[in-house]
Amino acid sequence: MAQITGKAFDLKLFTRVFRYVAPYKRVFYFALFLTIFLAALGVIRPVLIGKAIDVYVINNDPTGLLYLMLIVVGILFVEAGAQFYQTYYSNWLGQSVTIDLRSILFNHITSFKLKYFDKTAIGTLVTRCISDIETISQIFSQGLLSIMGDLLKLIVVIGVMFAINWQLTLYSLVPIPILIFAMIIFKNAIKRSFQQVRTQVSRLNAFAQEHIVGMSIVQVFNRESKEKEKFVNINRSHRKAHIKSIWAYSIFFPVVEILSAVSLSLLIWWGVGGVIEGEVTMGDLVMFILFIHMLFRPIRQLADRFNVLQMGMVGSERVFAVLDTESHIQDSGTLNSGIQGSIKFRNVWFAYQDEDWVLKDLSFEAKPGETIAFVGATGAGKSSIVNLINRFYEFQKGEILIDDTPVQDYDLEYLRNEIAVVLQDVFLFSDTVANNISLQNPAITREEIVKAAEAVGASTFIEKLPGSYDYDVKERGGMLSVGQRQLISFIRAYVYNPKILILDEATSSVDTESELMIQNAIDRLTENRTSIVIAHRLSTIQKADRIIVLEKGRIIEQGTHQQLLANEGHYKKLIDMQFQERS
Repeated sequence: MAQITGKAFDLKLFTRVFRYVAPYKRVFYFALFLTIFLAALGVIRPVLIGKAIDVYVINNDPTGLLYLMLIVVGILFVEAGAQFYQTYYSNWLGQSVTIDLRSILFNHITSFKLKYFDKTAIGTLVTRCISDIETISQIFSQGLLSIMGDLLKLIVVIGVMFAINWQLTLYSLVPIPILIFAMIIFKNAIKRSFQQVRTQVSRLNAFAQEHIVGMSIVQVFNRESKEKEKFVNINRSHRKAHIKSIWAYSIFFPVVEILSAVSLSLLIWWGVGGVIEGEVTMGDLVMFILFIHMLFRPIRQLADRFNVLQMGMVGSERVFAVLDTESHIQDSGTLNSGIQGSIKFRNVWFAYQDEDWVLKDLSFEAKPGETIAFVGATGAGKSSIVNLINRFYEFQKGEILIDDTPVQDYDLEYLRNEIAVVLQDVFLFSDTVANNISLQNPAITREEIVKAAEAVGASTFIEKLPGSYDYDVKERGGMLSVGQRQLISFIRAYVYNPKILILDEATSSVDTESELMIQNAIDRLTENRTSIVIAHRLSTIQKADRIIVLEKGRIIEQGTHQQLLANEGHYKKLIDMQFQERS
């Protein structure tokens, strides 16, 4: 990922963020117009109040004073209305950019290779998708436009002050150089603290997500107190980063207040003398007092605006670092029809890292409708074969062909639609049984779901659930047993009617009774389609057309169950070992 610089305002970075404003440019320009309008409108009230004192109060003209005050009240209503629309459309713009950018980021993440997720904490990606993008929306809703408005207000106020009385203005602005120096120090302190804050937020999210998902392990091994200590330490680091920013604010705000008071004191000290000597009118003095308040209020608000802009810049850098990550499978294939189901591996070499080969010169063939089973010790390369067929990972050498066509020539979406995978660790979403089967694919009807459940032999247990197919299985299917979750995954595979079926250790975690039901489901699923079965329980693959025994990424034996038993080789030893374990 790119290095995070944490600049308060990076023009190149902002230009990139601004591209996402293009669909809403009319709203942006309207909000910008209102920002400029409010900056100009704000100075009218002090000027009118000053004139009211000099013209109507001094000359004892209550009628003229009433009319002028009505004008001031009218301006207040106009200003309030403009402020409402400016705030509303600025926030609307920010949220619109957020929804677009978040969708683009999520879509980009879903295209990553599985290797990326092996190295990146999920909690970190959650932070990028949620809180970091939320800070980008605030660039428009509370950051940039508000800063522009405050700066314009300062420029207009100072310009009007000089136009009315340059001497009073100079006295009023004596503390400004000190204030500018204080803002520079404040800016540098805030920049460092906010970089640390975002880093600690990512650490918190990653730790919390990982440990909540793995709570069963934490409790089984009695790690609650130890993990609590780790969390407390991370939380303390998060607090420390926030306190640094609070420390900067706690110094800066009093400095602004003191300088504001000094400016007001200098104004009154010189202005009262000017009024006595007739060089300054009372109206001008009151007007300048109001101007001082208008001058220092935006300066104080700029600190908060700077906070928002700083966090938005840091958040956008982090989001774009993910968007700039090239870790997705190249999808240059164009074939999107005609898969019959034959699979060929020709001299395939594969490693997850450098040349630490998991598969070594692997070659085998599965004809359409055949069932090929892979057995071997952990780390032999069985699951790697599955990942390569689906193109979750890319192999380094050799060829993988489907129907004599290189797997890379197929459109990736079409290829994966034609391959169904049933994993050992079944993942179910917090949703209904029906939606977990169809994955909310509108092309799959309720009738098809029910027929698939009946075909697999799982309709009986589903219909006994409260709500039947509308039963909410909760997060990760926690309301169902392991066997029930596995059966739902079989229905899911069946209803998509793939040409190629992959079963990766699909019966290793279920009890004997569930295994019998699942074995019947496997027999139905593998009927008339090419099937790759990775088995831990060797009793489930005896009907396979061919069994391939792997060891350290190479084929050491292959044949039918009976042929391999007759050879009395490695497969026979595995069978004997499992038989002894069960007895």
